[in-house]
Amino acid sequence: MEREIAASYEPKLNSEIRIFESSDEILTDLAEYISQVSEISVKERGYFAIALSGGPLVSFLSKLCEAPYIKTLDWSKWYIFWSDERAVAKNHADSNYKLTKEGFLSKVPIMSGHVYSINDSATVEDAATDYEFVIRQLVKIRTIGVSESTDCPKFDLILLSMGSDGHVASLFPSHQALEVKDDWVTYITDSPQPPPERITFTLPVINSASNIAILAMGVDKANAVHSAVSDGGDGPDAPASLPARMVQPTDGKLVWFLDKEAASSLEALSDDAYQQQRREC
Repeated sequence: MEREIAASYEPKLNSEIRIFESSDEILTDLAEYISQVSEISVKERGYFAIALSGGPLVSFLSKLCEAPYIKTLDWSKWYIFWSDERAVAKNHADSNYKLTKEGFLSKVPIMSGHVYSINDSATVEDAATDYEFVIRQLVKIRTIGVSESTDCPKFDLILLSMGSDGHVASLFPSHQALEVKDDWVTYITDSPQPPPERITFTLPVINSASNIAILAMGVDKANAVHSAVSDGGDGPDAPASLPARMVQPTDGKLVWFLDKEAASSLEALSDDAYQQQRREC
């Protein structure tokens, strides 16, 4: 009998789950995925607007700094943004900009004028307002697309990493920032993880992207992954306020990049479903 995927984690509409044996496999596949989205975006729109998050995600961009991508990608058409940023100086150890510059931007020929970091000399509230203003100006000239469904910016790709609590960008479980609908960029002053002050894209902006990729690695992410991708009803194991679960593209596509440990709850469910199917045969 052919083994089937457990129905309890069938991917939601417009989403895909990719599970890998090792981090090296994720590196390779993620680079090819980003390359393909970039090439399609440049061909169709003339630009590639990508928003990054911090943490471990930056290290997974390393393959793009190597052949063949370093020579084949049209870097002059890349525009870099951050889906969230810590309200610290650009040279601070917690700065997503610093991490990205050292691990990626300094190694690829992206024009400095195409890199949009936050105003680190402003208050966190003003930094969020300023960042949204910049994005609005780029939407007006269509450097960033616009969603016909939501009128939000339509980034070609938003890359996210998920925390063990299910947070994405700087949207944390049960936080009031999850309820912000009218702003494109909001701010928080009480992050449950340091530093406390951050700016972040709102859910409507994230969900308006043409493509969204979420990276999760490690067994500590397994429960949150299951809760996020399960297509069952909301319950104690799938809280409605889990931010990663609330990432549901309006018109675009979501791809999960998981290692075996992060996907272990899914695989355990698949094993149970398979054994149940065998007993019923």
